[in-house]
Amino acid sequence: MMAVAFKPIIYEDGKGIFHLYPGLCKGCGLCIQKCPVNTIGWSDTLGVFGTPTVEPGHGKPCTACKNCQTVCPDCAILIVPIKDRKNLKES
Repeated sequence: MMAVAFKPIIYEDGKGIFHLYPGLCKGCGLCIQKCPVNTIGWSDTLGVFGTPTVEPGHGKPCTACKNCQTVCPDCAILIVPIKDRKNLKES
């Protein structure tokens, strides 16, 4: 059996680096509802079920609060605060 690689789409927005895994996103929109600065909106990229995925940059800049990452039922979002960028590259 061949392993499926999930490659993220990476956006740098405000205080966070937003990683979206379209192969996991089903387009439920919970992240949009829970974003306190309304930066998350629908994108033109299609997800696993052919539904639109999300992207940052639609409202105020990301605060890296990770609410979207926490509420995503499919683990399709990873937020890395900009200050932690060095730690991400070392991993």
